[in-house]
Amino acid sequence: MRVMVVDDQVGIRALLAEVVKQQGFQVVLAGNAREALEKFSEGPPDLLLLDVKLPGMSGLELLRKIRETHPHLPVVLMTAYGERDIEEEAKRLGVHAFLAKPFDIEHLKELLDRFRGGASSNSLL
Repeated sequence: MRVMVVDDQVGIRALLAEVVKQQGFQVVLAGNAREALEKFSEGPPDLLLLDVKLPGMSGLELLRKIRETHPHLPVVLMTAYGERDIEEEAKRLGVHAFLAKPFDIEHLKELLDRFRGGASSNSLL
């Protein structure tokens, strides 16, 4: 199973990639929306870890584009606390779970374990 991590911060991408690999998944990394779309066109991942704040195109804009062709792709949105308006829009776009920044590695591992266990589209929440 492949997990795509989209975050513009190199250190966060590296940390997330390490956790994802330790949990037994293949990982695909992208530093911005354009790069994510390029890699997405090579084959969609099984799970998307997506940061809200990206240069150029936001994570929510990227998600809107992805939903056009992959409406059921499981998505974990990474966002800072206090962004309720973003969370409401994300839920409307079918985000399956939120990972608050700064994030808790154990929470991420739990989400990945639930996903690996055959989580249905809404059971990651």
